Amino acid sequence: MYEVVGVRFNKAGKIYYFDPNQLSLDIDEYVIVETVRGVEYGKIVTEVKKVDKNDVVLPLKKIVRIAEQKDRLSVQENKEEAAHAYQVCSDKISEHDLDMKLVDVEYTFDRNKVIFYFTADGRVDFRNLVKDLASVFRTRIELRQIGVRDEAKMLGGIGPCGRMLCCSTFLGDFEPVSIKMAKDQNLSLNPAKISGLCGRLMCCLKYENDEYEAAKEEMPDLGAFVQTPEGKGKVVGLNMLERVLQIEMKEQDRTLEYTLEEIMNHDIASIQATE
Repeated sequence: MYEVVGVRFNKAGKIYYFDPNQLSLDIDEYVIVETVRGVEYGKIVTEVKKVDKNDVVLPLKKIVRIAEQKDRLSVQENKEEAAHAYQVCSDKISEHDLDMKLVDVEYTFDRNKVIFYFTADGRVDFRNLVKDLASVFRTRIELRQIGVRDEAKMLGGIGPCGRMLCCSTFLGDFEPVSIKMAKDQNLSLNPAKISGLCGRLMCCLKYENDEYEAAKEEMPDLGAFVQTPEGKGKVVGLNMLERVLQIEMKEQDRTLEYTLEEIMNHDIASIQATE
């Protein structure tokens, strides 16, 4: 087991584990850490805890120190410089007539590298662009191609629900989402209704999926025949979350609603009466 503390470098970014280095750390406190990208400025988002070695990337890097006021000022300066770099890079992309869209620019805390995030439909030959940028900024340049979901996470926005995008506010990692989830939840398969701003299936389809999966195992299938207090009927509708069944009673020419519990209790009572 390893003693770790969770750190985020962006508002809704992935949580990375670091060795607390015997420092007294509080949640929401900012710290300076050593990463594969160099020295970075991050925020404590979990308490010190112990995790299995399979949950960490070894060797585990340490928290260097708690951030100071001068560090906060450096971060603000980096953001201002990144805004300038964004404009410069946009102009250079136009000059080279490259088929790519610049999304964001980020300086590492120690300013040893500036990272340009972009989207493109395919591979882009940006070697000449990198040379131009290196001559302007006099530091290491990295152009990183990202997907449309990462673009939405960086830029943010308002989803179809009227709330800020989950990916840009609290989702650290993207989880796989499938069309089967939409089918299991009886949602319209119209792409416009089940897709987010990124054009991919909405991340929120995952939230209730486990509950629907559990309900699916408990509930009878559509078209199945079940025994009710009113007699035998055919299942013609299912409310998965509330565990309610719509039962068509052909002999009575009407449709009734029963909870799963009522159906199960009736079946048990019928078995006991038979015995």
